[in-house]
Amino acid sequence: MGRWLAEGGYEPLAERLFTELRCQRLLLEYDSERAGGFEPLRFVPENKIVVLGLISSKTGLLESRDDVLARIDEASKYVPVERLALSPQCGFASSGKGNPFTEDDQWRKLSGRIHCRAGVAA
Repeated sequence: MGRWLAEGGYEPLAERLFTELRCQRLLLEYDSERAGGFEPLRFVPENKIVVLGLISSKTGLLESRDDVLARIDEASKYVPVERLALSPQCGFASSGKGNPFTEDDQWRKLSGRIHCRAGVAA
């Protein structure tokens, strides 16, 4: 029931968007194929952190630890792991009606801990 406005990767706007935005962190959705690959991260300046929205708030299915770590590994080819963070792809209700997602689903996703190689618990 949540709505989305666009689909496709970040490639067409990445260079301009990532370099010209005056911010410290880029919060990017990467929870589905709709977001495309991590290649556009090559345009992220060294002074910015990338928050990878790898945890879906569209479904109650838990992401596998190995899959999440593999995606972080893939993103680290373009941005050093020290400048990567992990989060849900967006809030747990993307419209007034939200997604078919229970409060229990939300807490299960938030309570999971994934230990990254850099020693940081996400």
